[in-house]
Amino acid sequence: MFSVSLAVFNLNTKAEEKMSQGSIVATVVLPEGGDELLKPVQVEAEYGPALRVHTLAQWRWMGRGPEYIKTTPGKSGRIFYRRSAIEAYLRDQTVSVGAR
Repeated sequence: MFSVSLAVFNLNTKAEEKMSQGSIVATVVLPEGGDELLKPVQVEAEYGPALRVHTLAQWRWMGRGPEYIKTTPGKSGRIFYRRSAIEAYLRDQTVSVGAR
C-alpha cells in the first residue's frame, strides 16, 4: 500500500515557502501499483463529452456513474476518479451488437 496526500497552499507565497506552509487535508490510500487519480475536469478532457464535469456531478448526486473518491465530507470535498474505475464504467456501458 502507498498513500497520496493532498495539500492546500497559499498561492501568494514563494515556491520554497509553499512546501513548509502546505497543510495536508486528506490522505488517500491506494493498493500497490495504484491507479492514477483524475479530477473530474481531467476525466472530461481525456474521455470526451460523454463524461462532462456536470454529468459526473449529477451522477454522483443520483448515486450512479463510475466509482469515485471523496477526500473530505460535505459539499466542498475534493473528488477524484481512479482511471480503472472510469474505464470499467465505460466498458460496462458498451453495447455489443450481434455478429454478422
